[in-house]
Amino acid sequence: MEIGHTWAIAAGLNAALAAVSAKFISTEVLKYAIVVLCNVTMWGCFVNSLKTLDSLQATVTNFATNFLSSGVAGYFIFDEHLSSRWFAGAFLIVVGVFVLSKSSIDAEKKSED
Repeated sequence: MEIGHTWAIAAGLNAALAAVSAKFISTEVLKYAIVVLCNVTMWGCFVNSLKTLDSLQATVTNFATNFLSSGVAGYFIFDEHLSSRWFAGAFLIVVGVFVLSKSSIDAEKKSED
């Protein structure tokens, strides 16, 4: 895994953390401060991921991490029901991330030759 993927995953986790923390905090000022902090951190991580990944790879990895971590948080923290459709969609997103990552790596190898 490249450092760019690590940054994109961190961006997705921060985006999910912003949403989850907004549901837990009752004080409005603190809620908005934490959401803004998480989003600023998310954008910083995302920009760092763009330094080593192409924009499609960074965006899809960020989105997939956000989607999966939000779903897992919803299930475990908020006792939400995840349907088989959700799991099918999550599986397809993960497969898509791997396909895009592999095709990007193959394209880089061909351009180096």
